[in-house]
Amino acid sequence: MIRAVLPHPILSLALFGASLLLSGSVAAPALALALLMALAAPHIMRALEVEPVRVRRPLTLVSFAMVVTRDIIRSNWEVALVILGLNASRENRVSGFVHIPLEMRDRYGLAVLAVIITSTPGTIWVEYEDATGVLLLHILDLQAGDDWADRIKNRYERRLMEIFE
Repeated sequence: MIRAVLPHPILSLALFGASLLLSGSVAAPALALALLMALAAPHIMRALEVEPVRVRRPLTLVSFAMVVTRDIIRSNWEVALVILGLNASRENRVSGFVHIPLEMRDRYGLAVLAVIITSTPGTIWVEYEDATGVLLLHILDLQAGDDWADRIKNRYERRLMEIFE
């Protein structure tokens, strides 16, 4: 019975909460819109026949979230130093592109990786070739000795594969 009304209850709850947060209000119109979104979106998802997300290792997801949060905070700090000119190696700063071969093929894992990379200041997801599995990143501050392929593969890809594949 509940699955008929809420085929994706976690999605409904997330949409309800996000709608209230975005509106910044708990007035009747905001509640009505949040409820409408929470009830309608899962049925649209069902009509589109979107395959469900399977989280294989939820505890890995928790530790992974902590790693990502730490990396984003650290990257914000480093990019702020570069922008403000407080980075000692400013005159040696080189921006560039890096190709990274990925083993992960799960589309949800790739989507999460894209969000993480794009949310991390100083890095941009430029392109992903589905046929070869090669990811192209732009890095604001390439440092000598930085192994971006190793960083992405070991810090993110490996854990995402544990979670989603």
